[in-house]
Amino acid sequence: MFVLELENPTYNHKSSYNDDQMLLHEAPSTVLVNGEAGDYPPMQNFESVKNVFYIESVKLWGIAAPIAFNILCNYGINSFTSIFVGHIGDVELSAVSISLSVIANLSFGFLLGMASALETLCGQAFGAGELEMLGVYMQRSWIILIVTCFCISPLYIYSTPVLKLLGQRHDIAEIAGKFSIKIIPQMFSLAVNFPTQKFLQAQSKVGILAWIGFVAFVLHIGVLFLFIKVFKWGLEGAAAAYDISAWGIALAQVGYILGWCEESWKGFSWLAFKELWAFVKLSVASAIMLCLEIWYFMSIIVLTGHLEEPVLAVGSLSICMNLNGWEGMLFIGVNAAISVRVSNELGSGHPRAAKCSVFVTIVESLLIGMLSMLLIIATKNHFAIIFTSSERMQKAVADLAYLLALTMFLNSIQPVISGVAVGGGWQGLVAYINLVCYYIIGLPIGFLLGYKTKLGVQGIWMGMIFGTFLQTLILLIIVWKTNWNEEVAQASERMRRWSGQSSDHEFDRATL
Repeated sequence: MFVLELENPTYNHKSSYNDDQMLLHEAPSTVLVNGEAGDYPPMQNFESVKNVFYIESVKLWGIAAPIAFNILCNYGINSFTSIFVGHIGDVELSAVSISLSVIANLSFGFLLGMASALETLCGQAFGAGELEMLGVYMQRSWIILIVTCFCISPLYIYSTPVLKLLGQRHDIAEIAGKFSIKIIPQMFSLAVNFPTQKFLQAQSKVGILAWIGFVAFVLHIGVLFLFIKVFKWGLEGAAAAYDISAWGIALAQVGYILGWCEESWKGFSWLAFKELWAFVKLSVASAIMLCLEIWYFMSIIVLTGHLEEPVLAVGSLSICMNLNGWEGMLFIGVNAAISVRVSNELGSGHPRAAKCSVFVTIVESLLIGMLSMLLIIATKNHFAIIFTSSERMQKAVADLAYLLALTMFLNSIQPVISGVAVGGGWQGLVAYINLVCYYIIGLPIGFLLGYKTKLGVQGIWMGMIFGTFLQTLILLIIVWKTNWNEEVAQASERMRRWSGQSSDHEFDRATL
């Protein structure tokens, strides 16, 4: 008999963030079990377990599917850019992979982390019925992210000497640097894209994000073919297509907001320029946890560039990371969905529903991870053909296939647990865990295995897999020992304190 109780061993943890910053989304609806509103009853038979699995699956994928599809389409723009460049030449593939995986990924991670502050702020404002504040928060984020882009621009402009300093081969660094300069417009598009994305997600308007992403992805493939295959513009054509597609997505989202979000968009407001410093601090704090994770996987490309035959090593690893990224984008959607589910149920005072949501999501994610792992193993000698016609490169990719399969399996669990941590307000705790497992343990082990043994790129990857495994194991233990009743109490206290603060401040509409 399956019995899911809440009286499991407790785990008390404190986030390093200020409680006022850990705002929880107000649950948009109640949990319905056997026709009644409220928390789940204890599950004591298979029928009740099946019922909960069905309910939670519908709720989870109703949120995750459109977000994941949009992310997959956006990631497809990166992936197909590499695919087209891979058929130009191996050196060009390595250079563009370095540019996209290191330079562009660094700015992507930081800007996405900065914009993540809107997930909390816009969600709270929407739940409280203060729809006008969503537009104000979005405008503040635009201002902060655009300024951040100007601060990051020197990294793109001087990427060639930076990559050489990091030990990349000079011809690869030169090409990567020129390509990085040409994709600076794409970076600025993210300053518009991310805030509008969070603005729409807070209102559950995720369907439009999926459609915009799909149309942009299809058009991007056409533009790549036109610029590279027809016009023969080479890397310049790849960069131009990359910029055009990125800005197309950003402007389409803005257009939808201006035309179809009358209640939450009231025009440009002077309030966007108020309390910017507090908003900056919250944005930077939100970026730390995400950047520690994204840059960890970026660093494997940098370390690989120091090995013998860097073109072969970087190219084969980039192909594997590209495929791993496809699965990773799916689980970013799951990450966002479980974060919303946990925070909604904690805010609604449903500890058992929060726990059940976590359990169902982990089980379903594990099944997806196992399927991905088996698919990679079954096609290990063939999937590289999509990216390159070089037989040496295909052989190098096949040698890494088992590590790729294991990574995909781990990546089916880790984002889910991270999403639970975000939903429970444990960002500070996860940031410390990421720092220790990734940078103090994983990277040094990868360096030793890669450079002090004959394992090479496989050794580097093994070390990083160990860091990911350790981080996932620790978070699983924390989730297992969490006292969800205590989490509900903490969530209620935060919401009560925030509600008290909100009542002390009158929203002043000041439009331009």
